[in-house]
Amino acid sequence: QVQLEESGGGLVQAGGSLRLSCAASGQAFSSYVMDWFRQAPGKERDFVALISRNGLITRYADSVKGRFTISRDNAKNTIYLQMNSLKPEDTAVYYCAAGRLLSNRGEAMNYWGKGTLVTVSS
Repeated sequence: QVQLEESGGGLVQAGGSLRLSCAASGQAFSSYVMDWFRQAPGKERDFVALISRNGLITRYADSVKGRFTISRDNAKNTIYLQMNSLKPEDTAVYYCAAGRLLSNRGEAMNYWGKGTLVTVSS
């Protein structure tokens, strides 16, 4: 079992930055691939970014490439999402998820956090 808790969301103006954190507790955090997803109001959940177990492989949705950076600290059982140049369309609830596969599909994730709300004002 892995428990995930996101933090760092909030209200920011367009062009600003936020850093989200996802703290994990439970078993063998470093054995999991970690993803970030987001769900905007009235829309489906979308993949944002993923990071491999050792942090050497990262992948991003086209919509955030060049603006967001995913990272992890296995010693602290935590992943991060640095979000720069935020746009109003980035407004969403952001979820971290843990899985065994290097996948951008939500169905491949085994554990989910409860989410943190990011609101970007224009």
